[in-house]
Amino acid sequence: MTDLRIRAAGPEDLDNVLAFWKTSAEGTSISDDRSGVERLVARDPGALILAERGGELAGTVIAGFDGWRCHLYRLAVHPDQRRQGIGSALLTAAEERFVRLGGRRGDAMVLTRNETAHHAWRAAGYAPEEKWRRWVKPLSD
Repeated sequence: MTDLRIRAAGPEDLDNVLAFWKTSAEGTSISDDRSGVERLVARDPGALILAERGGELAGTVIAGFDGWRCHLYRLAVHPDQRRQGIGSALLTAAEERFVRLGGRRGDAMVLTRNETAHHAWRAAGYAPEEKWRRWVKPLSD
């Protein structure tokens, strides 16, 4: 996988990332818009990690650290490039980031219905914690 480049996203990447998620990520989020992703990159510049192959976006992961918890979101690999180690390379980069920042445990948001993602996360050493349930409340209309 020598042609794979892993790097942090910058503001110039955001439109491309948002378009990529429409074809490569399962589900949507209230923050999947330009202003939401701009806030992420401005607040935590290393959190949005990109994988590029041949100058094209091949995968993403958000590795956010709030000083206490290590949160993983939007692990997405282009459908034509899955099962080639891109997701693993992104998770390795995210985990290395967390360790550098003092993180102790990765916490991944994974859609219940996305069985393909369940296999990928399990292969990377993650497991669901059935004793917890995520509770949410939108803060705007």
